[in-house]
Amino acid sequence: MAVPDNLPPMLNGLPAKPGCYLMKSADGVVIYVGKAINLRSRVRSYFRPSADHGPKVTELVAHVADIEWIIVGSELEALILEMNLIKRHRPKYNVRLKDDKRYPYIQVRWGDAFPTVLITRRMVDDGSRYFGPYTSVWAVHETLDVLRRIFPYLTCDRVITGQDTRACLYADIKLCLAPCIGAVDQAAYRQMIDDLCRFLQGETEVVVERLREDMRLASEAMAFERAAARRDQLQAIDRVVEGQKIVSQDRVDSDVIAFARDDDSACVQVFFVRGGKLIGREYFVLEGTRQAEDREVVEGFVKQFYTEAAFVPERVLLPTEIEEAHIVEEWLRQKRGGPDVQIQVPRSGPGYDLIGMAAENAAETLAMLRARWESDRSKHVAALAQLQQALALPEPPNRIECYDISNLQGTAAAGSMVVFEQGAPNKKLYRKFTIKSVRGQDDFASMEEVLDRRFHRWSLATEEARKPGGKLDAAFGRLPDLLIVDGGKGQLGRAVQVLESHGLSGRVRVAGLAKGHEELYLPGREESLVLERRSEGLYMIQRIRDEAHRFALGQHRMQRAKAGVASQLDAIAGIGPRRRKALLVAFGDLNRIRSASLEELAGVQGITRDVAERIKAEL
Repeated sequence: MAVPDNLPPMLNGLPAKPGCYLMKSADGVVIYVGKAINLRSRVRSYFRPSADHGPKVTELVAHVADIEWIIVGSELEALILEMNLIKRHRPKYNVRLKDDKRYPYIQVRWGDAFPTVLITRRMVDDGSRYFGPYTSVWAVHETLDVLRRIFPYLTCDRVITGQDTRACLYADIKLCLAPCIGAVDQAAYRQMIDDLCRFLQGETEVVVERLREDMRLASEAMAFERAAARRDQLQAIDRVVEGQKIVSQDRVDSDVIAFARDDDSACVQVFFVRGGKLIGREYFVLEGTRQAEDREVVEGFVKQFYTEAAFVPERVLLPTEIEEAHIVEEWLRQKRGGPDVQIQVPRSGPGYDLIGMAAENAAETLAMLRARWESDRSKHVAALAQLQQALALPEPPNRIECYDISNLQGTAAAGSMVVFEQGAPNKKLYRKFTIKSVRGQDDFASMEEVLDRRFHRWSLATEEARKPGGKLDAAFGRLPDLLIVDGGKGQLGRAVQVLESHGLSGRVRVAGLAKGHEELYLPGREESLVLERRSEGLYMIQRIRDEAHRFALGQHRMQRAKAGVASQLDAIAGIGPRRRKALLVAFGDLNRIRSASLEELAGVQGITRDVAERIKAEL
């Protein structure tokens, strides 16, 4: 195989030490990340003509134009760095989780006096307990709906003193224990939240035993209301756990991992076995598996999944051996922070049967997903063809950009740019705009500002791309085949003016979408265009418009929240922009600043003891 001229000196200079290597294409994009005990030996092996390379390595090496490496102190450090680099760069030739997003978790804010239960996409070392990751926010909401009927936890942001005169509606419908009015003390409330956490971990028998004992004691003390509440909890728990299947007699907490694959992707199924019971399962889709061996698929998933996982069990059952399993076990032990973690590949017995069951589920899930993807693709093709015909476009609009403005009586105005490619949203290319030049409520001027900034960025991006070694900005560097502004003729007129000012009036097709009857307005056409009801083209336009509105509204709410926090902090003597920023960086939001101790506040750079005392007094 031909080796680029610049690589031999690099290969000769590689150190014989542990570390990670990053292979890059000619345009500087990282296309593969690997680790090695001996960087020199491992990387040079890719370019030996006599080596028996598989198709994946052959294709990879043909695209390598540059190599970087990072030296570390041990195999374990190399493993951890490799995972972080894959997560950051998402290289084309590495096996990787398909969804480039943070998965949802259940967060129990155990550090609070009266812990609340939330859904979050980020694990922070703040004393909270986390459960997940889950693949579906909807499934998490369903889980919490069930849990709240068993363990009626707080959902409001009241400061709990036990002295409030009235509880909220949730207390009346038995969805909150009402600690705000002193109906339950802090110890009893925290015990309930601890039971909730144990329940999520699969420790249902411990919870049931404690509740039964409490019901017995309440009955003996003739506290019949409390006894009835415990009875209701036990009945609700029975309804939930009756579907949990006993799959193992050894009662060892295990994760069972298996997969199914087709030509383009792989679906991994994880069974969560706790105390011998199958308490849940999740599936994950992997990319970069087309030419990967089964071992690579499993190893890539294990590393990425447990980087995100909130809990590591005692045992992980796999369908095939993975490379350097002992290093992965050492890493998992560190994450578990307790006894040993064993990676096993069962050849017979209950573990082998579980692997088979998980593999069957993975195959069924992959078939279902494939049918859904094919259905979506055919709908997208039909929708784009309908839009091409209706709008008299020369070809289907494969890149559609939509813009929306959101504000509240002229305050915290924000704009959004969403991008759909091949009929599907590409959220990596979404962009938010804070309106800077418009005062008061003027959606037309705000839209003009957003579009002007967008196409100014296009000019800068194209100039940058022409420079030697320059890269094209994927969000701003390409022009849309169709530009949609949320609004009627007025917004369309502003969009046309901006395009003319940037010399793009003939290159970018534009339309204004008016609410109500979903009418499309086009330049030079007096009457509006109404797409056929129930057509795929109309559904796509509506979805794009709704996505732009949702994205703009999110930016607007964030700006309002920041303004609210800023105004409350600025009202405190001694708090200026620099100290306000330091507080927000340290604590994140006003609630956490409010609940911080004097010592924690005074530990923030620039906050003196006197200022910390003023913050506590006024918040």
